[in-house]
Amino acid sequence: MTDNDIISDQEKMTKLYKENAELSPIVEKYLEYKKYEDAKAEAELMLADNDDEDFKAMLEEEIENSKENMPKVLEELKILLLPKNPDDDKNVIIEIRGGAGGDEAALFGADLMRMYTRYAERNNWKYETLSSNITDIGGVKEVSFSLEGKGAYSRLKFESGVHRVQRIPSTESGGRIHTSTVTVAVLPEVEEVEVEINQNDLRIDVFRAGGPGGQCVNTTDSAVRVTHIPTGLVVSCQDEKSQHKNKDKAMKILRSRLFDLMQAQQHDEIASQRKNQVGTGDRSERIRTYNFPQGRVTDHRIGLTLHKLDMVLDGDLDEVIDALSTADQAERLKASEG
Repeated sequence: MTDNDIISDQEKMTKLYKENAELSPIVEKYLEYKKYEDAKAEAELMLADNDDEDFKAMLEEEIENSKENMPKVLEELKILLLPKNPDDDKNVIIEIRGGAGGDEAALFGADLMRMYTRYAERNNWKYETLSSNITDIGGVKEVSFSLEGKGAYSRLKFESGVHRVQRIPSTESGGRIHTSTVTVAVLPEVEEVEVEINQNDLRIDVFRAGGPGGQCVNTTDSAVRVTHIPTGLVVSCQDEKSQHKNKDKAMKILRSRLFDLMQAQQHDEIASQRKNQVGTGDRSERIRTYNFPQGRVTDHRIGLTLHKLDMVLDGDLDEVIDALSTADQAERLKASEG
């Protein structure tokens, strides 16, 4: 990295800086383990040749300290050596769709959208709405938005699945608790070079934005619908007044959906991988319940229950995400050792 030829090559320099940042924690953890290992060996050697009781007691304490710390550091090193998900450093596109429950599901979709945007604010990530379909009462039938920031995908990748809410809807006069569902999809944002799209495979339609799905009623055909013919994937964007901007946003969503589809197909081919995952990314998997009467959030994959519903919905997600990450690391360690 100090070589003049490297310094003058910005692309190589950036690549080396990134590689150095990835390897440094592993090297530091190994050196920490080696320190305890060397201290233990040296103390054992000195203990065999020493008759001073006080000094022997100090050496024995040093040996015990090393024995106690070495397994912990070794486990931390094993975790650092686990293969890293190549998408972890990417930005994300989150798609939220109301499921069972009609208006109540749409309203909870809006709550989840706020939860993720508040979490983004806590992490100083950039937020941008890509496509939205909002109901007359402020609910979310469907919304796609991007979150741009360091480690966004690594933190949010376990959020894909069905989120269930149990509460008394504001429209319920009888005070009965209703159960509704919302589907969340978390997609890594991908570049054009990562997913090759043949323009001949696309059908692009333009139409006039308006109604609940648009921010305003336009007098020009600015809304765009992109259909990927081979897969049948359809993306519509009408939030911008510019047809060009709507097309760019639709293509961004389409690339991420195609990338996600490719990954899902790869996962299906590796049955054992699914068994060892905290979350498979299966959109039909019920992953979490938000129970308003009891003020609790339960993640069903790891059996975690927190009685801090208001805090979680305000974007305080770190405790849940950390627990999911730890469980995933434990499963992958188990699989690698098995």
